[in-house]
Amino acid sequence: MSDTFDRVDPTPTDWSSEAMQRRIRRRYSAERRFKLLGLSAVVISAAFLAFLLVTMVGNGARGFVQAEVRLDIDFPRTDLFLDPSAVENFGEQALANADIDGAVRQAAVAQYGEAGPTYFSQAAWLSVRSAIGDDPQMLRGTRTFWLPASNMLDMAYKGQAPPDAEATWQRLSDAGVTRTGLNATFLTGADATDPTVVGIWGAFKGSLLTMAVTLLLAFPIGVLSAVYLEEYAPRNRWTDMIEVSINNLAAVPSIIFGLLGLAVFLNVMHLPRSAPVVGGLTLALMTMPVIVIAGRNAIKAVPPSIRDAALGIGASRVQVVFHHVLPLALPGILTGTIIGMARALGETAPLLMIGMRAFIASPPGGFTDPATVLPVQIFLWSDEVSRGFVEKTSAAIIVLLAFLLAMNGLAIYLRNKFERRW
Repeated sequence: MSDTFDRVDPTPTDWSSEAMQRRIRRRYSAERRFKLLGLSAVVISAAFLAFLLVTMVGNGARGFVQAEVRLDIDFPRTDLFLDPSAVENFGEQALANADIDGAVRQAAVAQYGEAGPTYFSQAAWLSVRSAIGDDPQMLRGTRTFWLPASNMLDMAYKGQAPPDAEATWQRLSDAGVTRTGLNATFLTGADATDPTVVGIWGAFKGSLLTMAVTLLLAFPIGVLSAVYLEEYAPRNRWTDMIEVSINNLAAVPSIIFGLLGLAVFLNVMHLPRSAPVVGGLTLALMTMPVIVIAGRNAIKAVPPSIRDAALGIGASRVQVVFHHVLPLALPGILTGTIIGMARALGETAPLLMIGMRAFIASPPGGFTDPATVLPVQIFLWSDEVSRGFVEKTSAAIIVLLAFLLAMNGLAIYLRNKFERRW
């Protein structure tokens, strides 16, 4: 022992020496470089995010605006032989048998010449049909309509069409027969072949129904699994295997869950194809491991003193878990659940595998009706040839991002509201 202490140099470090000053300067320089690298990483990330948002908003904002052209229809002068009383008595049946599209074309030719029908969207007659259904008495006289402009004129209004189309739009604008406004159809309609009348509501409703099925299945099963593994399961090799399996499932590519859903829910259980119930079941399998892991971490974060105090005053094991542990772990569980749901909302690959990429022209009425979801709708529109779908794709991305931001904002709110500091 004495030899060891004898070898220690008792001379104190001279911090004022040149060698030590060089070491200190190098250390401070390394710290500054590290801070600079961290700041650069944050700035680059923020720049990429800003570029994404500016690009999406710049391209997608035009998707919420629509150009319209005025059309005066003198119904008695058209070949639309439709009596108001027939519409009042038979409703949709009478309208289905009437050539409203032909009447619109005839009125367009009468007002604008032979090129008149090309000024209007292919589905413009649907607006006229809806108006007649609301007020059949308009068939007795002349009525003015503002109908969606054709895709070419709509692009001309937005400065993205050939010069001849822009000249036509300018001529119609100078004549006072054009106007622009909010594209309400985009927020209330479903998919269509004409980009001027497509809507996002069908896909949005499909996403809501799919997320409802996912939440109703993944949340209770995931939370109860987390409670069992953390509070009741014995520590042996079987529970170790279960824990490893759950961690591995959370990292499995999402398309694998799509193949599982295709094999089990469609080929074995014969559930309806392209339905929200099948999409919800598939996404629940993908989301459940994430909820289990988040739930276990939240439960583990509750101090053991809470359990000991509850047991000390005579509470049963179930009362300890459900009256004390779970309420305190709820913020972490809800945050993990909402983040997992947000991930599921943006998934496309598993839903493509179960057939949710079909052309759905009407919003789903229930969990078993054919439907699509927002990510798949964006994928389908991005593959269209017509340039009119480009801005609609960006507008749909804005809706999806708003949905995701709302879910993440809810997670932050719940975390801050119920958070406990120990």
